[in-house]
Amino acid sequence: MLCLTVNGCNVEVDVPTNATLLHLLRNELGLNGPKYGCGLGQCGACTVHVDGKAARACVIPAHGVAGRCVTTLEGLGGRADFHPVQKAFEDAQAAQCGYCLNGMVMQTAALLARERNPSRQRIRAELSGNLCRCGAHLEILRAVELAAARLGGGGHSS
Repeated sequence: MLCLTVNGCNVEVDVPTNATLLHLLRNELGLNGPKYGCGLGQCGACTVHVDGKAARACVIPAHGVAGRCVTTLEGLGGRADFHPVQKAFEDAQAAQCGYCLNGMVMQTAALLARERNPSRQRIRAELSGNLCRCGAHLEILRAVELAAARLGGGGHSS
């Protein structure tokens, strides 16, 4: 039996020893925010927070998070109570197909929790491991800057 906290709720679940955190979240708990992309931890679609830090759920063994706190996009906020990063992405229209959106939002939320006023260069570096094929890069950068400004960091425009 695996025990952990997911989105603020204590969870006990039986999963195979070879299951990934992504498998646990999507298949066992029905949380579809984190997406399966590359399966190698390289695209960022599966990004979640583990103990407040961005992590790639597709390469983390589920049993490796026993006793830890995991937050998914669903736990960050919902339609009735969007997290400021989610709201900024919506307001900046920073999505086209939406497949990378989970990773972009979760990576941004982790960045802004550590650093309230990142430069555009820092934002680009932080999101460089999150792949977007639709071409929404400029809108994504604007969304991160907007979220930073709303969270009290001011945001940069250069």
